[in-house]
Amino acid sequence: MRTLTWDPEKKILQLIDQRVLPARLEMVECRDSNGVVDAIRLMIVRGAPAIGVAAAFGMALAGWNYPTDDPDTLRTIVQQAGDLLRKTRPTAINLNWAIGRMLDVMDFPGLTADKLRHRLEAEAIRMAEEDVEINCRMAEFGASLIEDGDVILHHCNTGSLAAVDWGTALGAIRLAHKQGKRLHVLVDETRPRLQGSRLTAWELTQYGISFDIIVDGAAGYFLQRGDVQKVMFGADRVAANGDVANKIGTYMLALAAEANRVPVICVAPSSSIDLQIPDGSYIPIEERDPSEVLDLEKNGEPVVPRGAPARNPAFDITPHQLISAIVTEFGITRSPYDQTLAKALGNQCLSNNPARHSGEQENPIQ
Repeated sequence: MRTLTWDPEKKILQLIDQRVLPARLEMVECRDSNGVVDAIRLMIVRGAPAIGVAAAFGMALAGWNYPTDDPDTLRTIVQQAGDLLRKTRPTAINLNWAIGRMLDVMDFPGLTADKLRHRLEAEAIRMAEEDVEINCRMAEFGASLIEDGDVILHHCNTGSLAAVDWGTALGAIRLAHKQGKRLHVLVDETRPRLQGSRLTAWELTQYGISFDIIVDGAAGYFLQRGDVQKVMFGADRVAANGDVANKIGTYMLALAAEANRVPVICVAPSSSIDLQIPDGSYIPIEERDPSEVLDLEKNGEPVVPRGAPARNPAFDITPHQLISAIVTEFGITRSPYDQTLAKALGNQCLSNNPARHSGEQENPIQ
């Protein structure tokens, strides 16, 4: 099941509600752009690739829901929707990337309002299909780094739920398992929203992949014991020098892995790479509501004193020196990332993908 699906007849975006997993599998319907804004802000949909594509459909919905025959007015309405969507999650560059693509398809003279609506919808659908193709190619490259018998320590959630389908780091693990490699995954809880224990563990259960949930603070213990062969995670933004912004706790995990000589592998699509910023210090870090930290309960009772303060950064920056490889749909890059990432993105681009021009879907995973 895809994380998000589009109903072309009803013009409705359907999303898996990731707030209620693993207890329930429920869908949320977004009928306008404000619904998509709320879905991203409330983390009904999450994961950098997924929120980028969701934002694209949000802009398409803005076009379909505004009753005007004036193309210039429609462009303004769609652009305003894009501005609102852009503000929902500041760290993930995929939002800017997707919104930029949607704005580009409107930058064409002589289009009627109705043709603009169809172009916006078609571009959002194209992005969704491309996301699946990109994830499948990343999985091929990422799986090649996984050996039979590996124990992999995984942070946050990077599977189908973080994308349209397949996912990034967990997509590579999923393919390696499908190839017959014997694997075991140590799943960080990923506090405070517990994307690891709620979402990654749920996905691994669906795939039949062996795993154990561990508290985030236990990662160093297992790394020091020599129980882990790989550390894998995704990215919300990658700077030009290879610094990675990812879910809070990634930096500490990478430090512990480096101290114990365990390879650290980041798997992320090219849309997460921001060559416009030189290093991670330029990446804005989202701070979320302290209630996500303070409202935890045990046996129905709060775990913090009444009135206690909290800080809740959602992401941290892992310096490129701690990362052994960055995997994109274009291949495996290694240090020096300021050269290899630019080369990979410069030599390869989706516009050069024959599948996109022919209308065929390139999917190496069958």
